[in-house]
Amino acid sequence: MTFIGCGCRSWRHARSNFCGPHRRLALRAARLTRSRTVDEMSGPSAAVIPTEHGSSHEKTDEQHENRDAKQVAEDEVGDAGTPRDWRFWAIIASLGITQMLTAIEFTAIGTALPVIAEDLHGTDYIWIGSAYTLASTALLPFTGGLAQILGRRNVMLFSIAIFMVGSALCGAATNMNFLIAGRTVQGLGAGGSISLIQIIISDLVTLRERGAFNGIMSMCYGIGAGAGPVIGGSLAQTGHWRWLFYMNLPVGLFCAILIGFFVRLRTPPAPLREKLQRLDFIGNAIIVASTTSIVIALTWAGTVYAWSSSKILLPLIIGFVGIGAFIVYEAFVPKYPIIPLSLMTNRTAFSGYIQNIICAIILSAIAYWLPVYFEACKSASPTGAGVDNFGVTFMISAMSALTGILVRKTGRYRPQMLVGWAFIVIGAALLGTVEETTPRGRTIGFEIIIASGIGLTYVGTYFPVLAPISPEFNATALAYFFFLRQFALIWGVTIGGTIVQNKLTTSLPESFLAQFPGGSQIAFTIIPQISTLSPALATAVRSAFADAFQLLWHVLCALGGFGLLMGLLMRGLPLHTDVDDRWGRKEEARDEQGAI
Repeated sequence: MTFIGCGCRSWRHARSNFCGPHRRLALRAARLTRSRTVDEMSGPSAAVIPTEHGSSHEKTDEQHENRDAKQVAEDEVGDAGTPRDWRFWAIIASLGITQMLTAIEFTAIGTALPVIAEDLHGTDYIWIGSAYTLASTALLPFTGGLAQILGRRNVMLFSIAIFMVGSALCGAATNMNFLIAGRTVQGLGAGGSISLIQIIISDLVTLRERGAFNGIMSMCYGIGAGAGPVIGGSLAQTGHWRWLFYMNLPVGLFCAILIGFFVRLRTPPAPLREKLQRLDFIGNAIIVASTTSIVIALTWAGTVYAWSSSKILLPLIIGFVGIGAFIVYEAFVPKYPIIPLSLMTNRTAFSGYIQNIICAIILSAIAYWLPVYFEACKSASPTGAGVDNFGVTFMISAMSALTGILVRKTGRYRPQMLVGWAFIVIGAALLGTVEETTPRGRTIGFEIIIASGIGLTYVGTYFPVLAPISPEFNATALAYFFFLRQFALIWGVTIGGTIVQNKLTTSLPESFLAQFPGGSQIAFTIIPQISTLSPALATAVRSAFADAFQLLWHVLCALGGFGLLMGLLMRGLPLHTDVDDRWGRKEEARDEQGAI
């Protein structure tokens, strides 16, 4: 075995030095031929996924062994197709800065929200978070289709421009409805950016190596998410919350310049009419309307209207019926569906999608609502709440990077994910014991535990989804993956808000509720008033908030347990060591034609 290992290493070195350039051209041509052949056969719907139950379409153990045998011969393919020169790293840097910007905007609003709600005299505060995540989710599949037609760079630049327009609207808001409209526009741009970041990385980096680069993106997100609450709290505390949005304009312009100069990728040539036919306009309309209907119901439930109200039940029913209609439509009608249902027929891929949803719900709820606990129960300032929450963002980014490194080194993703789910369950259970009198240090220790689990799992869900499919179908699978993730982020914020608000309705003192129209509808408006209350009443209000958050953490603990069970269903499949060169970097003069 030692002799074989040394021989392979020497042969690989000699092969790289002697015939590297010719081999690279041959490998690139072979991949292009293979990719075009697949497209000509059946388009996106050809992503046949193994069922793992013995069907004629499943990948047998022998096929997996063949992939392992080819791994040594193909482990340089990604490097051959995408040289790691300074231009490559400039692309990664531009994507990382964009990722950081969207993270700041998602997390900063939580600590600033009480001040914003008081300043704008509004009670529909939940929509400030939900509008952003809803808009970023609704058009995700459509954004992936546009990237196939117009090219990655053009859609990315357009998304950043929309994000900047939304930021300007938010900064100029004079009332809550104006701000919600601006957040909706912001979300449209953020959703496109989120999708394109991952699609571009998948064009440049092999699946096995992608863990390390996803770790880099997670670190960028973590830096932004960690800085977001502090920035939002500081600006709100000094009365300059509008600059939370205005600051996106120069940073967004800088990102656009970097992307415009360095993200130069090939786009397979085809007539525009043929490309437009690949856009499933009807399917997009159905899924946008359905998800919007569901989120509206979740936002109003228990706060504006009772759960039993027809104004809640009707949009819920319409939304879920719409999703059912979308699934049936996608299965039988369009030639080029948004989401090929074959992506869900594999046990490992299905498990990955479900884990992706659960992890996103938990992450969103923790990132959004934990700072509110510190403000309501520990009398923390908005800035202080952001600092107290820093353990979450730091550990998520650090553990995400660790997961990427381990996957790159070992080629395995299953062990890290199972350990991550165990940490999530333990951390959520410990947070469920936190009261208003619990020492701050202990609470921060508990948040570090659950954040470590989220970090190990959040990046890991990527691999069981992509491992069973060919690289040619990365864009379709990723669009679906991030659509589900963004939809789950909405559920995390909205369900968390529903749980907290409904619990406050029964826990807050009646004498205190009588002072506020709508009672628990204006919980964020209550927080700035706590310091002005009598000691006895202030203690009762803090206790009510603590009880509400305990219930939320218990729900997250149960979700984490379900995620662990789903993790046990997935298999540890080999990871691809090649990329789809049709969408690779534009490096040579012969690539000029059709490059966008």
